[in-house]
Amino acid sequence: MISKLPHVGTTIFTVVSRRARELGALNLGQGFPDYDIDPRLAELVAQAMRTGFNQYAPMEGAMSLREAIASKLERYYGLRRDPLAEITVTLGATEAIFSAIQAAVGAGDEVIAFDPAYDSYEPAVRLAGARCIRLPLTQPGFRYDWDRVRATLTARTRLILFNSPHNPACTTASAADLEALADVTRDRDILVLSDEVYEHVVFDGARHHSVLCHPELAQRSFAVFSFGKTLHATGLRIGYCVAPAALTQELRKVHQFNTFSIAHPLQEAIAGYLREKPDSGAGLAPFFQAKRDRLRAALAGSAFALPPAQGTYFQLLDFSALSKEGDLRFAERLLTEAGVATIPLAPFYESPQPLPFVRLCIAKQDATLDEAARRLNRFAGAVAA
Repeated sequence: MISKLPHVGTTIFTVVSRRARELGALNLGQGFPDYDIDPRLAELVAQAMRTGFNQYAPMEGAMSLREAIASKLERYYGLRRDPLAEITVTLGATEAIFSAIQAAVGAGDEVIAFDPAYDSYEPAVRLAGARCIRLPLTQPGFRYDWDRVRATLTARTRLILFNSPHNPACTTASAADLEALADVTRDRDILVLSDEVYEHVVFDGARHHSVLCHPELAQRSFAVFSFGKTLHATGLRIGYCVAPAALTQELRKVHQFNTFSIAHPLQEAIAGYLREKPDSGAGLAPFFQAKRDRLRAALAGSAFALPPAQGTYFQLLDFSALSKEGDLRFAERLLTEAGVATIPLAPFYESPQPLPFVRLCIAKQDATLDEAARRLNRFAGAVAA
């Protein structure tokens, strides 16, 4: 058969995690916690199954969860969104992204994404028959070049993929960035898909700027979120998409033939958890900032540099003082020589940039972070000697 994705292989996350297991390395590569979830969430899952929520949930999502999401949006952002017509529960954020792209674009359309771009974006665009235009974020600091965005727009541009807090750059978009995004799409037939799965993980007293809070962007955006990130439970695979009713209607047309119904007891359990702990998201920023700062302090005396992560539960490691080799090769050395699995940034680019960064996941136990720092310090010392 002819492949629809001829250039797509196994993701870097799968490869790194598999090799980390084979080598017995600490896995700071793939983004998942190595600590337990809140026991209360597990109790609520079991309770939901005992209660009988074991058959298909409504295609749009369990009403209890959609109402809980609507309450959350009002609590955190002061927004009132209709749980009936504007909120859809999905199989993680990845399905929300995929379904929104299939709903929004078709053959001959163009979609703009910013490199380093999360690896699920372009395959979804290609499967829709559209073309993904990849624009690199500028250095230093992985910032948006809005003049270049404007110059790239054509009559075929239908969607812009936006991500903040940004994975893997660990940056956050400013209010000025959202205003620029609104400006370049104003009076054009262009939608926005905003990946906001790390909405609550914003550091140093900053706040998350959501497209939902921008009066213009909110009218033409799909905003995607994830309970896997906010509840420290990536295996739940429960996400959701918030969009105006007309966009939601189109999203659901794809969603119903993609995954149709998401695990019912998990939805009911999350709804119950949000009712009991409505402010649980507020603790995520200080929780992960403490881990970020712990790792940064532990590596402060090494030749590594760690640009402060503005958000997400990742941290970039700058190895420019130790090596001029590419990030793929350096990540391999860290894996085999230091026993620490990391993620290079090259796989997130259409045209890899000569950047001296690998990504570390800080959603780990303190003991894991301490041991990783010990290994990285030892490696850096040996290389510098």
